[in-house]
Order: sequence, then C-alpha cells, then structure tokens
Amino acid sequence: MPQGFSRHQRVAEQIRREIADLLREEIRQAGISLLTVTDCEVTRDLGYAKIFYSVLNSSERERAQAWLDSAAGFLRTELAHRMRLRSVPRLTFQFDASIERGMQMDALISAVRKQDDEHVQTDDADDSPSGDQADRKTS
Repeated sequence: MPQGFSRHQRVAEQIRREIADLLREEIRQAGISLLTVTDCEVTRDLGYAKIFYSVLNSSERERAQAWLDSAAGFLRTELAHRMRLRSVPRLTFQFDASIERGMQMDALISAVRKQDDEHVQTDDADDSPSGDQADRKTS
C-alpha cells in the first residue's frame, strides 16, 4: 500500500507537533511572549532535525534563539520520552522570517492598491463631464 509521505517526512511532522506542545508548556519560564513552530525538516537518516520558529515580538528573537539553543538537549530528551524512535534526531533551531516577509509583501501590495485606487478616482474626476457638457448631451 503506497503512502503519500516518506518516513522522514512523517517523523518531521510528528516532531513539529511534539516540539510545539513542549514549547507551549515550557516557554512561560523563558519569558517569551509567543513562539510558534512553523516547520520541521528531518534528514533522511533521521539524524538531524531543523526546527523553524517565529516569534510575535521581533525584539525577542535573539533571546528566543539563545533559549532554544540552550534547551535543545532537554527538548530532545523529552522528545525521546514521547516518540518511539531508535534514536532521536539532534535538534537545531532556525528563525523563520517568511511570516515577516509575507507581512511586508502584503503591506507593499496594499500600498500599491491604495495608490492605484487614488489614481483611478482622480482619472474619473477628470473624465466626468462638466455641467454645460452634461446639459448639451441630454438635449
């Protein structure tokens, strides 16, 4: 029976869920407002897992990275208790800037749309007939 995902992809998704759950429990102690696990990539040999995260407040990014790096061993141990794997991958954490880039792109698109709408409104105002021309067209 063929499966849609290879084993390392299924393990990556399970690690992402488990790490997110562990962080939800442990993050309060670190004093970080909101940290979200966005993705996880695991090597084919299941030796290493790269976990991508984002933080709500960009000023907490460096503190979050330092805390995650220091907690990697603890998180790996907790992962070993929760998952049935022969060996648990080594964890590395990497900030995921895609959400920030997406918000910047959205702001740029909104600005262009607003500028375009203003341009269309001024063109419509220039194209509207004056009172004398409107009277002549109706006669």
